[in-house]
Amino acid sequence: MSELQTLLESLYQQYQQHQEGELACYIPELCKANPNWFAISMVTVDGQTFQVGNCEQTFTIQSISKVFAYGMALADHGRDTLLTKVGVEPTGDPFNSLIRLDEDSKRPDNPMINAGAIAITSLIKGNSSTDRLNRLLDMFHRYVGHEVFIDMPVFMSERDTGHRNRAIAHLMLNFGMIDHKIDEALDLYFQQCSVLVNCHDLAVMAATLACKGVNPLTQAQAVDPNYVKDILSVMYTCGMYDFAGEWAYKVGLPAKSGVSGGILAVVPNQAGIAVFSPLLDEYGNSIRGRRVLEALSQKLGLHLFDLSMGGCGLQDAMDSDSPTVIVTP
Repeated sequence: MSELQTLLESLYQQYQQHQEGELACYIPELCKANPNWFAISMVTVDGQTFQVGNCEQTFTIQSISKVFAYGMALADHGRDTLLTKVGVEPTGDPFNSLIRLDEDSKRPDNPMINAGAIAITSLIKGNSSTDRLNRLLDMFHRYVGHEVFIDMPVFMSERDTGHRNRAIAHLMLNFGMIDHKIDEALDLYFQQCSVLVNCHDLAVMAATLACKGVNPLTQAQAVDPNYVKDILSVMYTCGMYDFAGEWAYKVGLPAKSGVSGGILAVVPNQAGIAVFSPLLDEYGNSIRGRRVLEALSQKLGLHLFDLSMGGCGLQDAMDSDSPTVIVTP
């Protein structure tokens, strides 16, 4: 067994007993999650997998979808056009804060908060709402490597209780940031958040970004490589909401969290990492996920500034006669 697999199992055992945090019960369907679910998965750019825990347990992708919808909008419209609609500045505000628009441009601050994400989703091209949804699902398919589906009870739960997001959309309509088809945009946004994945899927998606947009398992080009740096940049500065500064300091990797308990992180040119545990901190980030990624960054030298100065120990830790080890407790 490789040193890396041993490390993942050790971290799993260390944090499995931690029960701090709360489920995201403001979305009623998410309150049904088992607080004991916990998984860690890492996929390298050459397709090796290391993982432990409930890695096949499905959950909805939630706000992690914002990363990939942003990449799709970049491909549809280009960097310069997108910047006229949504900025790239971190806010220090909660992910669902009521819209704070740039004084001159009236743009949402960035595509990782709900306001910016709704604006981004409204820009996805298609001849109809069905066409736009199918394009979105096809995009997720390229990243994950298999067909994906929407959890309809979660979608309906978000649609029925998403009054705050509806208010945000109407404010943006007032300032001309989205068009009058608010219900279509919100339905697509709720649908993208309700896509079902598991922890291994998230690690593959992160590894795809680490591999310049190429899925390391299928070799499919999921996104134009010219836009990967844009995606990683907003993940690094904005992906962990009002915890983004401390995350950059302690972990130092482009990352994105979702309120169902997933976190994915990208180690450029090396690997994608995902952790799933539905107990959240006050920022909406998985507590176990945050701690596992902090530990991995410190123990393996994964911080971007460690990587840039040659301090990463990931490759040495991966060396093993059996590169793919899957452990189910």
